[in-house]
Amino acid sequence: MLISEIFYSIQGEGELTGVPSVFVRTSGCNLRCGWCDTPYASWDPVGIAMILEEIIAEIEKYPTRFVVLTGGEPMIAKDIHRLADELHTRGKQITIETAGTIAPDGIRRDLASLSPKLSNSIPLPGTIESSWIDRHKTNRQPQGILRQWVNGYNFQLKFVVSDPADLKEIEETLKDLPVPPWKVQLMPEGTTVEALQSHRGSLIALCLEKGYRFCDRLHIHLFGNQRGT
Repeated sequence: MLISEIFYSIQGEGELTGVPSVFVRTSGCNLRCGWCDTPYASWDPVGIAMILEEIIAEIEKYPTRFVVLTGGEPMIAKDIHRLADELHTRGKQITIETAGTIAPDGIRRDLASLSPKLSNSIPLPGTIESSWIDRHKTNRQPQGILRQWVNGYNFQLKFVVSDPADLKEIEETLKDLPVPPWKVQLMPEGTTVEALQSHRGSLIALCLEKGYRFCDRLHIHLFGNQRGT
């Protein structure tokens, strides 16, 4: 399995914000988000090939049962199901951070952290090959697969919001999904404290209006946008 990094930090997003967790970041992604904050695991995926036993040994170094499988897109990683099975056997609490474009296929998990990509994620022309832009547009939000994740899985839905006008697209995405409002999280787009703060007021207003949850990015406030956090 190609691993970008394994690190121990505080969960910065979602329902488990603040929980000490081991993050296993796989390298490789089937999308190319224009605002991606981990290009080393997606746009230009690099990493170290590790066997399952090496990954588990690294995870076991840290004093927590909470493990986050992230990326890139962890669901395309070789042996991701075997890794999740082994973590489950060892009593770990597994969060899978995924865009929800790949079917779950029975993967072990305690929380599916789904981040469907809105049109604000489409990379700008000239920033990447046009074939990737077309692929991103086609694959970024398959409704049938999202339904598989939310049916029978403990989940949270995190939407990266660049502008309040994104709400219309969010509601269109939710229209055919059995999702209560409190499972929907609106997260400001940005990798600096200043950028996050610039979106905060409008997002909180939307959450109050619709009953959604506001999702900050605690790790940015604590550590900045750097690897290993």
